Amino acid sequence: MPIYAYRCEACGFARDVLQKMSDAPLTECTACGKPTFKKQLTAAGFQLKGSGWYATDFKGGGTSAPATAPVASAGADSSAAAPAATPAPAATTTPSAD
Repeated sequence: MPIYAYRCEACGFARDVLQKMSDAPLTECTACGKPTFKKQLTAAGFQLKGSGWYATDFKGGGTSAPATAPVASAGADSSAAAPAATPAPAATTTPSAD
């Protein structure tokens, strides 16, 4: 069940309430009794659980993802970038004296 944040517009009383998604929103403030208790818009906080996800995944130190090299930024000096691969010299052949 999600936890909803409520705040009274009259007295400023705030409270987090554990409710079903199908429950009607609360309207009466428990502190002052006025019908100005409103549900706040908050950032969703959640935690993934189950056998397919772990809190340590993708934080490094694991073997599930290979390490990647840092990419040079577009504004970086081109001389500082890794040198380009040069082609190998062509093989020379000498005529054999048969």
